Amino acid sequence: MSEPIRARRLSEEEGRTLLRIVRRGQHGTIRVRRAVIVPAPVSGNANAAIAALVAADPDTVRDVIHAFNDRGLDALDPHWAGGRPRRITSEDEAFIVQVASTRPKTLSQPFTHWSLRKLADLHPGHVDSATR
Repeated sequence: MSEPIRARRLSEEEGRTLLRIVRRGQHGTIRVRRAVIVPAPVSGNANAAIAALVAADPDTVRDVIHAFNDRGLDALDPHWAGGRPRRITSEDEAFIVQVASTRPKTLSQPFTHWSLRKLADLHPGHVDSATR
């Protein structure tokens, strides 16, 4: 079994800020859950008990506490990165908006409204990546 997780001692200001976040609950749910996690080990709660309290994985609790020890209150706002790469460029997006906001008849097209397929047929180089 791993060592119990230890959080560093909270300053008065950090304690007040965490308490305010939890009591008001006006912040995002992730921020409130993290504000509940941070002071929990100080009062002697085990990692598994904290995880059960906030309905999170014990590894998540450990990561939040380690982040708090390193970065302080900035750890309440996770900076997730990554995700799927964009499949459409900003230029493609601008072209689509420009064409879609123009009436098809103005561009000599025989229909009354745009669809993604019609845009793709009009300019395959620009719109093709959006339809895949």
